[in-house]
Amino acid sequence: MKRRTQILAIAAGLAALPAWAQYPPAQSQYPSQQPYPPPAQQQYPPPQQGQYPPPQQYPAQAPPPDYGQQPPYYGQQTQYPAQPPSYAPQQLDALVGRIALYPDPLLAQVLTAATFSNEVPDADAWARAHSYLNPDAMARAIQQDRLPWDPSVLALLPFPSVLDLMAGDMGWTQQLGDAVLADRNAAMDAVQRQRAVAMNYGYLQSNGQVRVVNAGPGDIEILPVDPGYMYVPYYNPYVVFARPRPGFYVGGAITFGPRIFVSTFAPWGWGHSSLGWREHRIIINNHPWERTWVNRPVYSRPPAVAHRVERHELRDYRGPAREADRSRDRDGRDRH
Repeated sequence: MKRRTQILAIAAGLAALPAWAQYPPAQSQYPSQQPYPPPAQQQYPPPQQGQYPPPQQYPAQAPPPDYGQQPPYYGQQTQYPAQPPSYAPQQLDALVGRIALYPDPLLAQVLTAATFSNEVPDADAWARAHSYLNPDAMARAIQQDRLPWDPSVLALLPFPSVLDLMAGDMGWTQQLGDAVLADRNAAMDAVQRQRAVAMNYGYLQSNGQVRVVNAGPGDIEILPVDPGYMYVPYYNPYVVFARPRPGFYVGGAITFGPRIFVSTFAPWGWGHSSLGWREHRIIINNHPWERTWVNRPVYSRPPAVAHRVERHELRDYRGPAREADRSRDRDGRDRH
C-alpha cells in the first residue's frame, strides 16, 4: 500500500512539470525557415573589340615645349598673322596720338620704321651708345659699322629719343606698323584728325621750329622751318588733344628738343622725305614707299648684312634733357 502511494506521488509530480521540461521536446508548430540562395552575380557582356580606344602610349621622354618662334635676328623677316588687323577710328586716333604732331618728314620715317619693328630695339641700342657723335661722325659710323637695318630705321639713328619711345613700348610700335601696313589711308587720316583737334584747341601753331600749314580738310602739314634741321616735339597726348582748362597757357604744351642736322644723313633716308596727305602717299629718300600687308615679305630693301662691325667708342645715352646743353660744332651745327 505504501509503495503504491509513492508511485502515485511520483506520477503526480511529473504531471506538474512545465511543458518545456518534458522529454522528448515537442515538435514546432511552424515549419523551419528555408535558407535563401546567395544572390546571383550580375553578368555583363564582355567589351567588343574596338569599342573603347586603347590607352594612350606616352613616350619615355616628353618632347620640349614649343614656345613659338624666336625673335628674328639680322636679315630675318618678321612673322605676321595671316589676316591684316582692323582698327576702329577711335583706336587709330589713340594709336597715332604720340607722334601725330611730329614734323612731316620725321613722321614719315617713324611710320615706315614701325613696319620693321623687329629692328627697332637694336637700332635704339646703337643710337644710345653713339649719341655723343656729331652728325658727320655718326654718318661715318653708320657706314663703317655696316648696319643691317632698313633705311627708315637708319634714318632714326640721329634721333635716339624717338627710338627710345619706340623701343620702350614695342607693343605699341608693332601695332602702329601693322596699322600702316594693313590700311595706310586710315592711319594717315587718324593723324589728320588728331592734328585738327590740336589746332582747334590752339595747341598746334607755327613757331620758330615748325610751320603749320592748313591746306584744307585732311591736309594739315607740319614742316620744319629749315629743311636741313629737324626738331622733335615733346607733348602729352592727354593734354594737346583735349579742351584746355580756363586760364591754361596752351603755348607751353608743346616743347622741342635740340635741332638735329639731317642733311648729312641723305644716304640714309634723309635725301627727301615727305607725306602727301590727299593722296595718302609716303615719300622716303626721294622714292614712293609702297610696302603693304600683302607685299611685306618681298618688299624691296637693301640686302641684309650678315655681321655688324663695331668700330667706335660706346657711351651712355644722356637723354633729351641733357642733349640741349651740348656745344655746337665750329661750323655752327649742333652736336648729336
